[in-house]
Amino acid sequence: MRLTEKQKRFADYFIETGNATQSYLRAGYKAKGNSAEVNASRLLSNAKLREYIGVRIAAKDDARIAKQDEILEFLTSVLRGQVKEQFPIGLGMGEQQLVKKELDGKDRIKAAELLGKRYAMWTDKQLLDGTVGVQLIDDIGSE
Repeated sequence: MRLTEKQKRFADYFIETGNATQSYLRAGYKAKGNSAEVNASRLLSNAKLREYIGVRIAAKDDARIAKQDEILEFLTSVLRGQVKEQFPIGLGMGEQQLVKKELDGKDRIKAAELLGKRYAMWTDKQLLDGTVGVQLIDDIGSE
């Protein structure tokens, strides 16, 4: 993926703002009249640039969005009492101090419930077995 520095800057600004014309100008391209809009659109049709934008967006999404394994690990750690939360405790005279404590039982039960749903532990499983008759009717030539 060989892009010029200006093209990379354009792509990065476009990812940030979503505005092709503004990104074109911020990247350092010169334009007169409405040529910035036309040239920015043409630049976005460049396959290598679109690929670069796709890779960058995917990398951002990976860092930003929790994956299935991460969620399951978190729910498991809640269930096992490994997650602690901070809450204020009164010391008197209006003073408070933050202390860590294990999550309440209801939070651990909810984590167990969500994990159980994920693994379909409470779903009735029914095995249906049988034969079904099929009848074919040739009505094409009957008109």
